[in-house]
Amino acid sequence: MSVWLPGAPCTPRACVEATASVRAVPRAVLRLLAVAALVLAGIVLSPLGRRLPAGAVRRWSRAVVGAAGVRIRVTGAAAPPVGGLLLVANHISWLDIPLLAAVRPARMLAKAEIRRWPVAGALTARGGALFIDRDRLRALPGTVARIAGVLRAGQAVAAFPEGSTWCGRAQGHFRRAVFQAALDARVPVQPVRIRYRDSWGAASTAPAYVGDDSLAASLWRVVSVRGLVAEVEVLPLIEPDGHRDRRTLARAAEARSLGRTRRTHVLAPGGRHLVTRAPVGRRPDA
Repeated sequence: MSVWLPGAPCTPRACVEATASVRAVPRAVLRLLAVAALVLAGIVLSPLGRRLPAGAVRRWSRAVVGAAGVRIRVTGAAAPPVGGLLLVANHISWLDIPLLAAVRPARMLAKAEIRRWPVAGALTARGGALFIDRDRLRALPGTVARIAGVLRAGQAVAAFPEGSTWCGRAQGHFRRAVFQAALDARVPVQPVRIRYRDSWGAASTAPAYVGDDSLAASLWRVVSVRGLVAEVEVLPLIEPDGHRDRRTLARAAEARSLGRTRRTHVLAPGGRHLVTRAPVGRRPDA
């Protein structure tokens, strides 16, 4: 099993609801054209990279999601606009990436394979993504050090610590490695919770991008469905002070992003141990 990317049991056949209908085709095609136009604009502007104003990046990210026919509902306090920040969230869909960028533009932690993807690979690289080799355990310390350096430089890094996409009705566990970078750089962690709901307000798996699903199939499901809403909850900031190691910091972030509870220990001022609540489930592996 990869230290960065554990497998999720979710599959398109078992977890994802169908959305296609003949009547939805004209609307879906128009949405696809709108998304393609915005992505093309992003490719044209991508050489500017981090010189683009954060507000422009947020608006572009929201526009991509909106063009796919998805309404965005953001709740909670705003993320810190400047300074080093580790932005973490649960992972369901490719839509999660522009949704996080709408909270705060950040350098995305991405698997190395994405470099070879047509269009998306070049766009991701030009956007300043930090690529990781999921299968090389020896590369882990160097990768953590690189992330910490970016955080110390006052930039934001966005990561999905579950390491794999889940359907939204099932969840994984936050793996610990990336949280070491936040501790080393002494920067806060910004947890975010992402949910997708249908027009009736029920949880929707239509946007899920899981298992052997193709990006084209997932994209078509999203643009075909009607009334899809992306809920983005910006949760209270977690300061690194008081967390003795990456395990307790990961558990605290998991508790907020995934909404779980279990007992964990953190250090109070003066070195006293306090028992707090954090995620239920098995211990993360990395």
